[in-house]
Amino acid sequence: MAGAEGQPERRPEPTEDADEAVDLFRAIGKQVKLLRERAGLTQRELGDRLGYGEDQISSLERGRRITQPEFLDAADDLLDAGGLLKAAKDDVVRAKAKARVKHPAWFRDFARLETEAVELNFFSTLTVPGLLQTEDYARTTFTIRQPLLDEETIEQRVAARLTRQEILTRWPSPMVSAIIEESVLRRMIGGRDVRFGQLKHLLRLGNLRSTALQVLPMDCDEHAGMDGPFILLTPKGRPQVAYLEVQNVSRLITDSEEVRILAARYGSIRGQALSPRESLSLIEKMLGDA
Repeated sequence: MAGAEGQPERRPEPTEDADEAVDLFRAIGKQVKLLRERAGLTQRELGDRLGYGEDQISSLERGRRITQPEFLDAADDLLDAGGLLKAAKDDVVRAKAKARVKHPAWFRDFARLETEAVELNFFSTLTVPGLLQTEDYARTTFTIRQPLLDEETIEQRVAARLTRQEILTRWPSPMVSAIIEESVLRRMIGGRDVRFGQLKHLLRLGNLRSTALQVLPMDCDEHAGMDGPFILLTPKGRPQVAYLEVQNVSRLITDSEEVRILAARYGSIRGQALSPRESLSLIEKMLGDA
């Protein structure tokens, strides 16, 4: 998946250089891992105590995910680091200001708006929205792309996607709603283990106060989303926009009438989907059957 909904890439695009910050994030990740192991905690146990998923801790320790200052504060206290992690906060803030995420050029306008979002609405019919993907799921979607991407580009795309996900854990976080076709959740993208991890991740995200997940059931014989997936995004202090991807075409929509129509369509689809509580129950059942 490239960009928001994961369509095939049209051509190789230049990527922006984030190498200056990579060594810092890797070094901090190694420190977190050493402190965690010294404390006798697994990645899952550390994540549970700090409010992060196991995959997020894994990504942080490998330097794939930018470490947030608030994480350094909490981890320093929990792991009894004596201020070692807290001392890196200023360096992290400076590195984040300098680092530029390696998105393909055609996706960067949307990515910039996403960092300013106060509300995000996803309607997904092919894959889990990129903002909600696990690292393994994201890597699978890039790996199976055709024409094939080289390994370096795959890793750049995965790192960029994980970096985007930071908006879900910042404060204040945007209000996020996602309507996902049931068929997406049943598809074995990446195999049984990858799907299982993705479902667990969705269940955790769906229990956040700022996130509402809804499943559009397969037995819904007619719905307003037959024209395909789309995203609605509201930047802070600016009008709502929409984003579409299909095959080799990506489009950022700013025309107010077009956005209004998509927003009305989203409302209709939302009314036809399972409620958030029903949707989480369905995901729990899928996990039990996996």
